Amino acid sequence: MKESEIKIKISLDENKVPEKIHWTAEDAGEVDQRSEAILMSLWDAEKQNSLRIDLWTKEMKVDEMKTFFHQTLTAMSDTYERATGDEKMAEDMRRFCQHFADELKLMKDIKKK
Repeated sequence: MKESEIKIKISLDENKVPEKIHWTAEDAGEVDQRSEAILMSLWDAEKQNSLRIDLWTKEMKVDEMKTFFHQTLTAMSDTYERATGDEKMAEDMRRFCQHFADELKLMKDIKKK
């Protein structure tokens, strides 16, 4: 059995607020990657609930966080469909993602960049 390791390193300030987030993965060539935010969910099968790690640095801008959430929700819709085969609910989720983007005017902002 092959094993692979993903390492996440968080640098905190004196108040334990994240200042830097770095990660490396063996399968990604061990390249040190910098990130401004991480949203991670882990499933605890024994307790039948999810465990979460949600961190972002002081430098993460609110507009970037909105875009990050939109992209994450959209990716989760695709993952949900692949994992469950439930096309109808995945499409409902995608409609919500479109509504989310419309309400936050994200698509207009993305087109400007």
